Amino acid sequence: MKITRYKKVQKYLKFYYNNFGFHEPYQVLLDGTFCFAAFKFRRNGRLIDIVDDEWRAEQLPHEDILVPLEELPDPEADSADSHLTLKEQSMPKLLTTRCIIIETEKIAKKTHGALTILKQFGIHECGHKEPISGSNCIRSMITKRNEKHYILASQDRDLQNILREKAGVPLLYLHNKSPTLEKPSKVSYAKAGQTLEADPHIFISETQNEALKSMKIALGVEDTAEKKKRHMKKKKPHNPNPLSCKKKKKKPGNIGKEHQKGATEGGARKKKKLPKYLKEQLKASVGNSI
Repeated sequence: MKITRYKKVQKYLKFYYNNFGFHEPYQVLLDGTFCFAAFKFRRNGRLIDIVDDEWRAEQLPHEDILVPLEELPDPEADSADSHLTLKEQSMPKLLTTRCIIIETEKIAKKTHGALTILKQFGIHECGHKEPISGSNCIRSMITKRNEKHYILASQDRDLQNILREKAGVPLLYLHNKSPTLEKPSKVSYAKAGQTLEADPHIFISETQNEALKSMKIALGVEDTAEKKKRHMKKKKPHNPNPLSCKKKKKKPGNIGKEHQKGATEGGARKKKKLPKYLKEQLKASVGNSI
């Protein structure tokens, strides 16, 4: 199983464990549609290997567990073989009902492989004297509260939609070849939130909260907590570096070019004073012409 899918399964099972009382060994209720899909995708594999992949990596420890000597079974005793190993205790119980088997037998020509898979598992007593359809049998077994903590393994979309309306019903299905544990429904999350709010031991009242604050202030714990919360001072923007803001020095060869540019661009020209003898000549020439 991939790491991402393993983490999701671990998260969802912890949710059902904490909020709805699910525990090991998990009881998986299978119908004919799930077995038919398993036979279709894995003809040479056993269904128990497919379903057990979801829990094997999570339940079995990676390191050796130290058990006290008093709890170890006596190898010479007759009941030594009756002790279950850790793997056997953590493996899920795969169950079905008589109604589901009878329904699958009616269409045995098309689903012969699914029927042989179904007959491998334990038969759970559903209490129906006359056989009914598999979906109705499952609906009667999974009550509103799902008190027996069944995990439904089915490919029936209509049945899945009906059971999503009930809180605390995990759904397991095959997506291509990989078994997938569905995310808890919105109804399950809402029910879990109601149980948390109804529990008086989880949340404290306002008076208790104020009393805690006053005790923290008296002991000096509140001041240290406030100091830690202080944010670091933000750096203010400084003035730019004056060396980088110096004006570029003008080269002496570029001074004449700037004057020429000003004259061509239409700038004001400087007036030049005429010498006196030129002024007198101009006046004399003007008087003679008159």
